[in-house]
Amino acid sequence: MSHSFENQTLAFAGIAQAAALVQEVSRQGIIENKAVLSTSLNSILVTDPQQTLDIYGSHSEMRLGYQTVIDQLSNNSARKNTELTRYLVGVIALENKLNKRRDLMAMLGERITQVKRQRHHFELLDEQIIASLASVYSDIISPIGPRIQVTGNPTYLQQPLVQQQIRALLLSGIRSAVLWRQLGGRRLQILFSRKRLVAQAESALRL
Repeated sequence: MSHSFENQTLAFAGIAQAAALVQEVSRQGIIENKAVLSTSLNSILVTDPQQTLDIYGSHSEMRLGYQTVIDQLSNNSARKNTELTRYLVGVIALENKLNKRRDLMAMLGERITQVKRQRHHFELLDEQIIASLASVYSDIISPIGPRIQVTGNPTYLQQPLVQQQIRALLLSGIRSAVLWRQLGGRRLQILFSRKRLVAQAESALRL
């Protein structure tokens, strides 16, 4: 896969989209746009893509991610959200720790393969698949620490399905963070290449 800045921005938008969906379901108890939810969760299961875009389907399916990148990184954006920033930073920090554990990376690959087998019997958004993805996050990613503290409506956060969706979405964020690193993405880019990331995200929204 090409290590172009376009692909790096696409992977970073994948992290941002997962973070935005975590915030939505934790606050509202539901994700209205099921297609966007499907895009993020399906990205976990695309393990042998020919090109980066194959992981997400199309640029149009990543509009929420691109817009979140623009909102969070633009200098004068009135839509900056510290909670979203915390989720983004938390996911990237967890992936950085995961990257140092080959044993856990191997386990992660095995567990994702198991979920892919389940997909022969269940739809992607079936509660069984979401629960399986959530358990992968709980068993492999969460113990690495530090845990990402998700805030929202306490009534919704107590519901098992909401909890599972949050964990499954955080796993999709980790998947995109792995890809971002593989494509040459680095945390310093968030500080020093903000304008370039925003410009590339704006360009992708016009595709």
